[in-house]
Amino acid sequence: MENNTKSKYIHLHALELDKILERASLLTSCDDARQLMLSVTPQKELSRVNALLSETNDAHSLTGRFGSPSFGGLVNITDSLKRSKTGSALSTAELLQTAKVLHVIRSLTEWRKRFATTHTVLDARFDMLSPNRFLEEKITSSILSEDEIADNATPELAAIRRKIRITSSRARELLEKMIRSSVVQKYLQDNIITMRNGRFVIPVKAECRGNVPGLVHDTSSSGQTVFVEPMSVVEANNDIKVLESKEQDEIARILYMLTSSVAENANSIIKSYETAVELNVIFAKAELAYKMKATMPLMNDKGIIELKKARHPLIDPERVVALDVMLGKSFDTLIITGPNTGGKTVSLKLIGLLTLMAMCGFMIPAAENSSLSVFDCVYADIGDEQSIEQSLSTFSAHITNTINILKSCTDRSLVLLDELGAGTDPVEGAALAIAILQSFREKGVKTACTTHYAELKEYALQTNGVENGSCEFDVTTLRPTYKLLIGVPGRSNAFAISLRLGMDKSIVENAEKLVSSENREFENVVSALEERQQALDLKMQEADEYKRNAEAVRQKAERELEKVRKEAEQEIEKARKQAKDIMSKTKAQADTILSELEAARKKAELNAEERTSIKSKLKELENTADPIHKKTNDNYVLPRELKPGDEVIIVDLDKEATVLEKPDKSGRVLVEAGIMQMRVNISNLRLAESKKKKISFTPTRKPLNRSNSDIKAVTQIDLRGMTAVEAILELEAAIDSAMLSHINQITVIHGKGTGVLRQEVHKYLRSCKYIKSFRLGTFGEGESGVTIIEMR
Repeated sequence: MENNTKSKYIHLHALELDKILERASLLTSCDDARQLMLSVTPQKELSRVNALLSETNDAHSLTGRFGSPSFGGLVNITDSLKRSKTGSALSTAELLQTAKVLHVIRSLTEWRKRFATTHTVLDARFDMLSPNRFLEEKITSSILSEDEIADNATPELAAIRRKIRITSSRARELLEKMIRSSVVQKYLQDNIITMRNGRFVIPVKAECRGNVPGLVHDTSSSGQTVFVEPMSVVEANNDIKVLESKEQDEIARILYMLTSSVAENANSIIKSYETAVELNVIFAKAELAYKMKATMPLMNDKGIIELKKARHPLIDPERVVALDVMLGKSFDTLIITGPNTGGKTVSLKLIGLLTLMAMCGFMIPAAENSSLSVFDCVYADIGDEQSIEQSLSTFSAHITNTINILKSCTDRSLVLLDELGAGTDPVEGAALAIAILQSFREKGVKTACTTHYAELKEYALQTNGVENGSCEFDVTTLRPTYKLLIGVPGRSNAFAISLRLGMDKSIVENAEKLVSSENREFENVVSALEERQQALDLKMQEADEYKRNAEAVRQKAERELEKVRKEAEQEIEKARKQAKDIMSKTKAQADTILSELEAARKKAELNAEERTSIKSKLKELENTADPIHKKTNDNYVLPRELKPGDEVIIVDLDKEATVLEKPDKSGRVLVEAGIMQMRVNISNLRLAESKKKKISFTPTRKPLNRSNSDIKAVTQIDLRGMTAVEAILELEAAIDSAMLSHINQITVIHGKGTGVLRQEVHKYLRSCKYIKSFRLGTFGEGESGVTIIEMR
């Protein structure tokens, strides 16, 4: 069992999964997450793999929308937390680390709240986080650093430290008096106050020791200075020492109290820390996916692999070539052939590495809708596995690996073999390779291998379920294209390469004669297939180009259609606005005529001039209400012949248009006006440069020619139930009446309602030059339902 596990790790190493894990581990934020990433192994159950991929995919999506959460500050405090549960007091450093971890847990929870309405498969993990802001702030407010406890950690500590400061200040004052004293100064080495053994002292000359009574605490290295604690400050220093002892006791009590709080929450903190580490690993996978421009593959457990534009993640993105690879759907064995350094081994590793990445929950660098399968194990025999210790040749090493794989693989395994059968006699090696492939097929194993043997190419052509693949090689440039062609066997191109490199042509021709006729015919068939494949590729590229162009045309047509739709909506809106303006103007003119009729009624009769005026205004009102005017061209003659592109005016519609075609035999011209095309008689058109300017109508109130005796004084006006336009017209009339009647104040009743009518009234009053001021009513006047106007 141990050897089998070790063998599997060897296969993972051969496919370079360890390099992917190492790259991903560098994106984590703590040692535990880094170690957890490095210990990731492929999962065998489809449901488990899909769950891991869903987590990575959701983390990838959340990172793109909301940015990546911060895991900085995560540190393993499990041992400290477990020790706190035994009653041991934690140090300041351990408590600060605990607060830091609590801060990370809280920041992750707050980050999750930013997209609370977005549900993902990561919700369950975020719900397992237990932030404890109270404990976090309790620690950070009590401990300023590893060496300093805050004064306000407890009231007792604050009181002790206040007493220490007061006592220290008293001691220093006593000493300062002494060093300023002329009597004492002559005995001092320096006029300073210093400390020895935590007590305040002054430096006294050694020979003057007896002149300054006190306790000697230290002597300088030269012996010329003794540090004396004068008797006058001994008591103060004693008090300080006692207070400092109390301070340390209180600090110990604070640390024990904080440790007890931590112990109470130790289990939830440990669980939250472990969850944060797991989230760190998931988001590191998502970040790696962004760097690789990866997508989520479609997983199955049927051994089907269909990679689209897949890229090897360990090759420079500027140089890597995207490959399309298939296996397990219509064939269970893929034989890849082609020249050396053409990309065969890379193609083989790509299949295995991307499969392992997906089984570990990594997104893969491939196009959308790529498919991969879950296998019980991925076996690989790649590279030169020669064993010096066992004195095995390259062939022996490969065969030994193959034997071990044959013993271990099942119908749910994927086997990748590089240069199958190489390193021995070509005839025997080819025969052995075919027998090995047949053995794998009998077990139901999905197999991909590389080879140079023509016999294996023929085997693939003649056997159902076995397919050829080749790494394309450009003979003209002597360089591989690194493209993998499924269904086409490859050639070694040894003769062409030799000629290109400068070998004598006669030698190459002689070599070609030595090749059997069967081999020559086979190579010719392969060559024809390659040429056909290249021709098909060119046609595919052309088809893709036509498809892209067609798509561009379709999108352009959709944009044009959308533009026409918007223009139509604008025309309709413009028509609505014009209709509204006509209604407003008609209403204003009708109100004016009604006012004059009312005045005439009071006079009981109309003179001829007044009747003529009213008829004229009624006619004008009729014309305003009907905006369609039949216009004539007034014998207008076009200055020149019309041509497509000319801007013209349709006279009877007073509408601008563009000429699309020259006039036909009947004198009709196809024009475009807005979104409409129509044929118009040439006699109904004018060139745009000769068009008349349109007259814009603005509703205005004409002042009425009334005498002061005809004006009825208005001090209050009720606008309730009116539209905004009606209300403003009534208000204007009331203001005119007040001006002529010399009334200084008007009460406007507009009601409370939605407030729209009040806003329109106030908007008008702000622009009216006859208004001195206005305000809402007070209690008893109608409050916000009325506005009081003061006239100038």
